[in-house]
Amino acid sequence: MAQVESVHPTEEVHGSFKTYTIGFLCSIILTMIPIAIVMNGWLEGVSNAVVLMTAAVLQLAVQLIFFMHLREEKKPRYNLFSLLLGLVILLVIVAGSMWIMLYNMVAL
Repeated sequence: MAQVESVHPTEEVHGSFKTYTIGFLCSIILTMIPIAIVMNGWLEGVSNAVVLMTAAVLQLAVQLIFFMHLREEKKPRYNLFSLLLGLVILLVIVAGSMWIMLYNMVAL
């Protein structure tokens, strides 16, 4: 009888309850800070944008580290390259959309 191999290797490391709890609490905090700032009007202008973008970047880091286990794999380089490609595509889409919205002047 042939031996059936598992899709997931047995030595694959998943997060523990503690790491998932820490990641969840960090995500909640990094969500509540921007909500509180915007709803209460504590910051305006550039400082508001900087705090919101910083919270978004930290939220991305928490998601990658605690939930997607980017640092815990044997070969995280492949996931890192995929992440960088996704970020380049995202940057092109966002920058292109902003460029189109800013310079979309119809000549009369």
